[in-house]
Amino acid sequence: MTQTRKIIIDTDPGQDDAVAILLALASPEEIEVLGITAVAGNVPLALTQKNARIICELAGKPELHVFAGCDRPMRRKLVTAEHVHGKTGLDGPQMADPVMALQDQHGVDFIIETLRREAAHTVTLCPLGPLTNIATAFERAPDIVDRVQQIVLMGGAYFEVGNITPAAEFNIYVDPEAAAIVFGSGVPLVVMPLDVTHKALTTRARVEAFRALGNEAGRMVAEWTDFFERFDMQKYGSEGAPLHDPCVIAYLLRPDLFAGRHINVEIETQSELTLGMTVADWWGVTKRPANALFIGSVDADGFYGLLTERLARLP
Repeated sequence: MTQTRKIIIDTDPGQDDAVAILLALASPEEIEVLGITAVAGNVPLALTQKNARIICELAGKPELHVFAGCDRPMRRKLVTAEHVHGKTGLDGPQMADPVMALQDQHGVDFIIETLRREAAHTVTLCPLGPLTNIATAFERAPDIVDRVQQIVLMGGAYFEVGNITPAAEFNIYVDPEAAAIVFGSGVPLVVMPLDVTHKALTTRARVEAFRALGNEAGRMVAEWTDFFERFDMQKYGSEGAPLHDPCVIAYLLRPDLFAGRHINVEIETQSELTLGMTVADWWGVTKRPANALFIGSVDADGFYGLLTERLARLP
């Protein structure tokens, strides 16, 4: 029997973040969500922490603890993405305000406390947004870094190039200094860049399969997708939109669906032109040691099959 994986989800919901959280909460046999920490990113922190609680209630998990973390990047002004996700971050369906309470503890303190409390190398961090909370925790409590089992994150791009600038993907661009800390931490990294998420595109059939589940979760995911896929379809001329963040959780459940390469990845923090770029040494030309498993491909049918099967378990 597979051992349950303990994780902390660090997130800035975001419709695709919401789908990732639902996937995790629908998979209790494999994944134990110790808590959810919200960070400013797609929308400001006041909305991301609220959205995280809305998603927990949608999944029938109001007992889960949600914490508000950092409300701005470590050294820069916040850049948000309402043009993609709408003014609430979860635009599309009408959603009621959450009833469950936000925890009083700061999200960064929760990360630190949890990594100190749990046995070393038993907690995986799953950042779905800018890496501000994770990097701040590492800077504030260096002793926790060696206790992390793994970080599986959505962020970056290389062959696919950027989506917020020509060179940078949004999550890394928002807080490149935080990304540099995390990528330089020595913690084993699995990176889901645009190179793989842009191969996990929605289609009409896939979205209608969510809707046909007949439950609230399936309907919400279909309506969220209806809303945010318009942006990518207009921007890229693609048939659908990438579900970026669920790739992180899907990797924990079915790593066999993904393939990549262990390479060195550095973060650009200085250049005006390429700020936030994930400089991925795919061909090993620098001879720098590998610090990340950089994912490049996914079995999209398997991914959507897994997602649909798990969403069917929810209310």
